[in-house]
Amino acid sequence: MAAGHSVDPAHWREMFDQAMARIAGRFGRVEPRASARAYLLGLLSTAERKNCWQLAEQAGHARPGSMQRLLRYARWDADAVRDDLRAYAVEHLGTDGGVLIMDETGFVKKGHASAGVQRQYTGTAGRIENAQVGVFLAYATSRGRTLIDRRLYLPEHSWCADSERRHAAGIPQEVQFRTKPRLAWEMIAAALEAGVEARWVTGDEAYGQDPQLRAALETRGTGYVMAVACSARVRINAGRTAIRADTVAERLPATAWQRHSAGAGAKGPRYYDWAWIHIGTGGHRHLLIRRNRTTGELAFYLCWSTTTVTLAELVRVAGVRWSVEECFQAAKSQVGLDHYQVRNWTSWHRHITLVMLALAFLTAVAASSAHARPAQPAHLTSDHPAIKLTVPEIRHLLAFFNPPAVSAATLLHWSDWRRQHQATARRSHYRRCSSDEPTG
Repeated sequence: MAAGHSVDPAHWREMFDQAMARIAGRFGRVEPRASARAYLLGLLSTAERKNCWQLAEQAGHARPGSMQRLLRYARWDADAVRDDLRAYAVEHLGTDGGVLIMDETGFVKKGHASAGVQRQYTGTAGRIENAQVGVFLAYATSRGRTLIDRRLYLPEHSWCADSERRHAAGIPQEVQFRTKPRLAWEMIAAALEAGVEARWVTGDEAYGQDPQLRAALETRGTGYVMAVACSARVRINAGRTAIRADTVAERLPATAWQRHSAGAGAKGPRYYDWAWIHIGTGGHRHLLIRRNRTTGELAFYLCWSTTTVTLAELVRVAGVRWSVEECFQAAKSQVGLDHYQVRNWTSWHRHITLVMLALAFLTAVAASSAHARPAQPAHLTSDHPAIKLTVPEIRHLLAFFNPPAVSAATLLHWSDWRRQHQATARRSHYRRCSSDEPTG
């Protein structure tokens, strides 16, 4: 690579080897360790779909068996690898002003055998669908943002109380029903116990309106900026009567609003009008209100901190919340967060964990490249320098050290393999349909 260029394949390969070395001890045998490396390289590749079949083909394997064993039967602890990737993320992204962000995303599925699947609302589809829902924790700093923890939501009635269904999906006995805010709190508490430096936590209305979660954060001494509905009730000036948040907004004078940016967006700084009002009896509790400067649409946040903070700081944290959506988009479009074809509880957590590690690696490379960003290369004549390397661009450039191990013979072999298995699946489907038809 030309001198002074921010793209450094040798350094990126070294960083990948370091990431692998961090988790190598979690695999007691050579075969699953090698499979994990090949799996991660496949997630970082240009493979169209990041499932076991295509990852095996990408790695030059003759069959998908080793990848499938890695997710289902091999002996390794996905939670231990999760701990490693969380420490890895903090090492490469950690700096002052870190924020933990909780949110969920859906995985639309067919059938009813996948762990936790049922008809439920998912923002991924924007409606009620047959889906699994995962609750995630993201870590965001000025250096980057990535996912650092995950929990598969297990519905109470359709799954937790059905022992036969639980057993078929491999759900451990100790796993019991937890609300989504409860799952979020468990991840937050684990991150803070592990030494993740984050003064703030933020989340959307599903989490902001849970009083137990807010109370747990206050007990822990962790500040929060949590979205709530317009119907949330607050007490102004320690008053006895609670007032709806939107009513408070209606009564504010024009002088109460200040213009601040909620952070950089795709088209530049995201400017809104903001107001904050002291609420409750504590000295560091506020209702934060955001107003769209074009539509007038309002959004509301309950805020708490251990010390005095500025309006600009609360606005910054509120704006960081959107980082988790960017993490989901990158994880799904770049490293196959939703490409899995597994039903088992353990397999889901293993795939998701390896995907999060792949995303953390890409984010670490982006942070490293930005930190050592050189002057504009000589062959670019524009007066405006190129933007810094993004996660999608880095993943695209990783072909430098991760070429597909595919020959013409391999392509033909996998074509035969897929079509044979598709024929078997078709015969099984037709047989089931025939047996379901009435006989008389």
